[in-house]
Amino acid sequence: MIGCFWPYIKINLTRFWSKLLSLFGLKFEANGERLMTLWNKAQSIPGGRHLFSHVAGRMAPYTGTIKALVEALSPGYARLSMADRKAIRNHLQSVHAVALVNFIEKTTGMAMVSQFPVGMRGIVTHIEVEFVKKARGRLSAECHAPKIKPASKEQYVVCTDVTDQEGTIVAHGRATWLVGLV
Repeated sequence: MIGCFWPYIKINLTRFWSKLLSLFGLKFEANGERLMTLWNKAQSIPGGRHLFSHVAGRMAPYTGTIKALVEALSPGYARLSMADRKAIRNHLQSVHAVALVNFIEKTTGMAMVSQFPVGMRGIVTHIEVEFVKKARGRLSAECHAPKIKPASKEQYVVCTDVTDQEGTIVAHGRATWLVGLV
């Protein structure tokens, strides 16, 4: 029965999130100041991490399909988790390789964007992933990004490991980010 109401509920939730952001005088933009302001404000409301994670997923809609949860965020640092869901599984009943690549990109991206000054942006130009073992269960990734040089066009190599619930590494990721002025 709820299936027939889902489109209506989804539209209203999207409107709710948009109104919530506007109440704070914010719109979601990819610069560190706005990102950290939104993150800090989200911490003060119930379900704020989930709300923030959803809004961040809408910033890059394809990346949002993995439904990663931002657990911790500070300039140059991000820790995310991702539930093992049927929608991201492969035929071997483990998390699909592309979902892991997406998770690595999102984790490195949150760490990079969290330190962008206004007027800078970035894009992944290269990504490498070594798959160590089948990924199953809730996954985590943590990233300490290199400090960026404001007002310059530079490439940065950003690394993260994806771990399972036991803390075992399931994938090593390395993303090259091209960062420059808008």
